[in-house]
Amino acid sequence: MNYRVKIKSIRTDKLWSQGKVAKMLGIKTIIYKKYELQNIDMPLNLLNKFANIFNVSLDYIFGFTNIRQYENIIKKEIDKLEVSNNLRLWRIKNNLTQVELANYLNTVHSVISDYEHGIRLISTPALYNLCKKYKMSADYLLGRIDKKPF
Repeated sequence: MNYRVKIKSIRTDKLWSQGKVAKMLGIKTIIYKKYELQNIDMPLNLLNKFANIFNVSLDYIFGFTNIRQYENIIKKEIDKLEVSNNLRLWRIKNNLTQVELANYLNTVHSVISDYEHGIRLISTPALYNLCKKYKMSADYLLGRIDKKPF
């Protein structure tokens, strides 16, 4: 997953420092620097906050589209239960078991179960890999938009 180039580009287009973005995200600058260097993955809640601050879509950040922002943004916050329901419905529609999805995402069945029961929010790498493989919109799966953009 190579969103680090995109978040750095988005930040530098505004001529903002890493410190300014870190402050807006409510984190330490050193942590934000690690996200840009991709030493660690940015948690999905923070990545969503970043997208909201810069008024860009997650699909744009992930490199799934060249469209910076969708017109039909309906939610700016991620609702874990809505995401869990969307993921479960998508998996069933695509005739995948939780085990098959877990195998693809290189995790265990219990993690997928936790995602689908709203116990934990899907991880950024899992979301990226899932959306990339199945050509899905991260913004749609997360309930940020109400219509599939591609």
